[in-house]
Amino acid sequence: MTVFASLTTASGVVGMRDLAPADLPAITDYWVLSPEEYLTFMGVDRKRLGSREDIHRRFLSAIRTGDVNQSNISLAITLDERLVGYTLLNRYSEEVNYSHWHIMVSDLRAKGLSTALYPYRIKSYFEVAPISQLIHQTRTRNIGVNRMLDKFVPVSETKYIETPDGVANPGEFNLRFVRREHIPGIFAAAVGLGAIPSAN
Repeated sequence: MTVFASLTTASGVVGMRDLAPADLPAITDYWVLSPEEYLTFMGVDRKRLGSREDIHRRFLSAIRTGDVNQSNISLAITLDERLVGYTLLNRYSEEVNYSHWHIMVSDLRAKGLSTALYPYRIKSYFEVAPISQLIHQTRTRNIGVNRMLDKFVPVSETKYIETPDGVANPGEFNLRFVRREHIPGIFAAAVGLGAIPSAN
């Protein structure tokens, strides 16, 4: 199992590693047991989300295998070695790839974990898959996520999308594009923010 990041934050040691089968029940529970108002705010299409079995099956197939053609790759986000979230890379072509991430523990949201991990998350996507470009597709009403991304990548376009990536309902989204050559600048921005130490 590969560890892609491990760094100390005010909340503890936050890390990112390969997803494991033992992580799947917690991820499934996150989707099945989250309050209805939370799923509505996130804009989740319940039909696309599917049943508990559907969710488990999707994430089982997203455990990294090393196959360069693997279309979905998920990584675990940990705090003091406890699973607290995950990332997901959905691959379609060299240029069209979408990333998603969720902090599953509600009281850990807006604590800076996503900001600290962001450079490592982006670097990891380009390491585990032969992609040239990554697309962030975020709902305009999700202020917290957009504020975090604003620190690293500007919005290129805002538009209504009828069929968003993942399990989202149609809506208005911000689109941001990240390329491999942007990674050093993203790390520099994180150091400038004090989100990560300069030694990294």
